[in-house]
Amino acid sequence: MSNPFTGSGRSAPGTPNLPTPPSGWPIGSYGTYEEAQRAVDHLADSDFPVQEVTIVGVDLMLVERVTGRLTWGRVLGGGAASGAWFGLFVGLILGLFTPQGSWLGPVLVGLGAGIVFGLVSAAVGYASTRGRRDFSSASQLVAGRYDVLAQPRHAEQGRDLLAKLAMRPPSAQ
Repeated sequence: MSNPFTGSGRSAPGTPNLPTPPSGWPIGSYGTYEEAQRAVDHLADSDFPVQEVTIVGVDLMLVERVTGRLTWGRVLGGGAASGAWFGLFVGLILGLFTPQGSWLGPVLVGLGAGIVFGLVSAAVGYASTRGRRDFSSASQLVAGRYDVLAQPRHAEQGRDLLAKLAMRPPSAQ
């Protein structure tokens, strides 16, 4: 998988990887990323030079899906749980450097301190919002459509292959 902030990944050695607009001619347009991915997979199966293909998300949207209501109990429970994991990790690391047979003390101290720290940091963070954001959510960047581009020298061949894919019955795809 490539990094979206380093451009196409096809820059010459020694040149900085800066974000660049995609190049190529459109050979297909799809409503979902899965459909665009299936189209490129079909091109690869047909021995098309897929290293010259780009999938471009067009009409980008930030979608925030609300996952639930936040309450003090939920906030403090989440803070205690995340603090416990961190404290357990620190305690285990400290336990590795203690004399043989006395590792339990550092683990319990780390666990306790982690829980307290998690509770306090979660409470301070939630209290600072003063009720302006009493819900949890997950954000995702999505596109309205996904265009498949190919370099001009292979665009006609790519369009022909994708047209054949579109003419197949859904069960054969």
